Amino acid sequence: MRIPPWNSDSKPQPPELVDAILARRGGALLNLDRALLWSEPLARGWNAYLKAVRTDLSVSPRLRELGICTVALITGAHYEYHHHAPDYLAAGGCQESLDALDAYVKAGKDEPPSGMTADEALVARYAAQMTRNVRVDDAVFAAMTERFDTTQLVELTASIATYNMVARFLVALGVRPED
Repeated sequence: MRIPPWNSDSKPQPPELVDAILARRGGALLNLDRALLWSEPLARGWNAYLKAVRTDLSVSPRLRELGICTVALITGAHYEYHHHAPDYLAAGGCQESLDALDAYVKAGKDEPPSGMTADEALVARYAAQMTRNVRVDDAVFAAMTERFDTTQLVELTASIATYNMVARFLVALGVRPED
């Protein structure tokens, strides 16, 4: 990291905050947490918000994680990809789709990616446009509204937007995957 990793001696934080993060993480702090804990309000808000995005939304976890992986590959957020590619696979995705996503991102073209399901290709293209251009083409947005109901569309959009924020935080601070 480009900053020192947080520890309780360097900047004490309320135990209930650290415990809440530990509970969400399964008992161990990640390097991302060690960056966020330099700011109590940021760590508290991030923990609550990202928990909701990751666990409380009704949208397909497989498609959400694919959108996050798209953001990670485009932005060079290796930490994000390291953590979310396994979640995509655990949610029913396949390695062939991740390989197709990688090829799609490396090609840098705005053509529908091949080697994925139709829904995956659409979500990857949507996430790529949101990440690269911010604006989404009307045709891609229309395809999203034809395929997904409004709640799913809002939740996919929020997930992709959220992980664009996460990627920028990770990359700027040089947060690397855990050993």
